[in-house]
Amino acid sequence: MSIGFIGGGKMAQALASGFISAGVTKGSKIVSSCAPNDTLSAESFKALGARVTHDNCDVIKNSDVTIMAVKPNIIPIVLKDIKSTVTPKNLLISVAMGVTIKNIEKELPASSRVIRVMPNTPALVRQGASVYAPGVATTPQDWETTEQLFKSVGTVHRVDEYLFDPVTALSGSGPAYIYAVIEAMADGGVRMGLSRDLALQLAAQTVVGAGTMVTTTMTHPASLRDNVTSPAGSTSEGLFTLEESSVRAAFIRAVERATRRCQEVNKGLEKH
Repeated sequence: MSIGFIGGGKMAQALASGFISAGVTKGSKIVSSCAPNDTLSAESFKALGARVTHDNCDVIKNSDVTIMAVKPNIIPIVLKDIKSTVTPKNLLISVAMGVTIKNIEKELPASSRVIRVMPNTPALVRQGASVYAPGVATTPQDWETTEQLFKSVGTVHRVDEYLFDPVTALSGSGPAYIYAVIEAMADGGVRMGLSRDLALQLAAQTVVGAGTMVTTTMTHPASLRDNVTSPAGSTSEGLFTLEESSVRAAFIRAVERATRRCQEVNKGLEKH
């Protein structure tokens, strides 16, 4: 499978590396268009064995699948650039936040095959959480291809496009919330006498382990929490303190407010 990237930033690099590691494609079958002054991204792709160009149309012509991995405000420029080159043989995947399938399709030839994906940054270590929504002209084979690609860097789920804002607020922004949790837990450990390095390692691995317990056992988090909470024990005391501070409610509000912000940003993009 030949894969092209329009945009060569961290997400594009993470996806390309994951695709190669999973055996989905080879470095020699990847081409990326990078900005002329973005030498770091260009070198990163070359290190993967990929070809680098500054011509977006070159990417379209030489790829079965093209992933548009640029900032939302750059998407209209890209679409105008590639419009005359896109054919029905091209599968276009956009990972740009807030740019709807409809807004992409209307700038391209009729029957263009467009899929929208929302990955997150842990794709950098092949532990991403992605969702996708297909455009009207896509086929079941296109859906299968998208799932194959993004499963190579984590998990992937198909959702209705209207859910992309809460998905962005939960899994797109979620890593930042969890980094704050890890930092705070480590600070607590340091306060109680642990070294900074040890506290960070323990906090991070605890998050990894707890998440793996949920996904592996498919047990509700409340049940798993109860399993480690002894009557009148230290865990019970710690959980009570979290409840006193309304920590769970704070996380719920964080996802809600992040969703609202996504909606505001999307409305702004549509006006332009």
